[in-house]
Amino acid sequence: MIQSQLINELDTAAIVRTGPLSESEQNMIYSRILELLADEQGVGPLEREEIARSLFAEIVGFGPIQSLLDDPTISEIMINGAKQVYIERNGRLELTPIRFASDLEVMHIIEKIVTPLGRRIDESSPMVDARTTDGSRVNAVIPPLSLKGPSLTVRKFSRDPFKIDDLIRFGTLSRQMAVFLAACVRARLNVFVSGGTGSGKTTTLNVLSSFIPSDERIVTIEDAAELQLAQDHVVTLETRPSNLEGKGEISVRQLVRNALRMRPDRIVVGEVRSGEALDMLQAMNTGHDGSLTTGHANTPRDMLSRLETMVLMAGMELPVKAIREQVAAAVDLIVQQSRLKDGSRKITHITEVQGMEGDVILLQDLFVYKQTGIGNDGKVQGQFVPTGVVPKFIDRFEIMGVTLPPDIFMAEEHAAAGAGGNGQSAAGVTGLRRR
Repeated sequence: MIQSQLINELDTAAIVRTGPLSESEQNMIYSRILELLADEQGVGPLEREEIARSLFAEIVGFGPIQSLLDDPTISEIMINGAKQVYIERNGRLELTPIRFASDLEVMHIIEKIVTPLGRRIDESSPMVDARTTDGSRVNAVIPPLSLKGPSLTVRKFSRDPFKIDDLIRFGTLSRQMAVFLAACVRARLNVFVSGGTGSGKTTTLNVLSSFIPSDERIVTIEDAAELQLAQDHVVTLETRPSNLEGKGEISVRQLVRNALRMRPDRIVVGEVRSGEALDMLQAMNTGHDGSLTTGHANTPRDMLSRLETMVLMAGMELPVKAIREQVAAAVDLIVQQSRLKDGSRKITHITEVQGMEGDVILLQDLFVYKQTGIGNDGKVQGQFVPTGVVPKFIDRFEIMGVTLPPDIFMAEEHAAAGAGGNGQSAAGVTGLRRR
């Protein structure tokens, strides 16, 4: 009753549709809720505050999950029907006490999220994948596809994008690895970030993209735009789903092809998962070096196998050897990222693609994460170590005027210094220079 009265009085629904509320608008709505509750008999002061907060979240925000969205320690929210809400915090899943009154309330929240984004969800379109205005990624599936009721997954993104110093502090990689990857991006090597779902590929891709010089034109292509690049000259492209008639879809592959006509210095693709892999490889092989992208795979070798499969999905009946030659010529480096048992995310391999030998693509690990055990606190223990191998593309750094510390690939020294990567300084990253 109070909720309906407020919407009629303040036209709150229209305010929410047009954009986020200002602080003064929020204060006005909250004050009006307290005024209306004051007229309700039998409601005590403490109860009144609790009801007011609940009504405010329902009208202005997203009901029971608003507190989860506001919590910066929560990275993902998973709603499995009305009676089960999980979150991810510090890499671990937790069941929350939050419950919805019914599946209809979950549907209301889903519609409230996706409608302002220009997306719709109903029985004829029971799935939606979208991005909110703050960069968070939203996926919703409703009955009849979801048998336990409406399902909603929200992957939150930090308002302030992570920097390389943050990844070093988290123990995702060591300082030496950070210096090397920054040099690879500035030397215009083609880099694939490989890993499983939730392993942190997009975060790493965003950090790597930050090393692209500000005087270059960057074109980013994503299903749902998540990258947050700080450079000024960035063109952001996003796919479009088909309409109710099944027409109007714009795929990643179409956007990659179009990007080649946009005079890009760098092409950054959020993820390749289908036939666009062929267009991406051809772009890498025809002058668009320095491209960055991600793909799903558990090891660097698996990433190459998946690339072969994705190229075949383009509908081109190419011999396997021809595909492998394209891959070997296009990809310079594979950065393998994994989510470990304790929920931590680490770059487990930085691997060079060295070329072909017969019908086989040669790979060489340059840096690896060696796990040594599990601590009493359940945390994975290990260290980042260089393998001692100097990459074949080392001459590219000299040509591009990018310098590296001379001892960066020395295994003995860094094996002793790289225990876990936690708390290490990133001074060498910012000190990387062009001559």
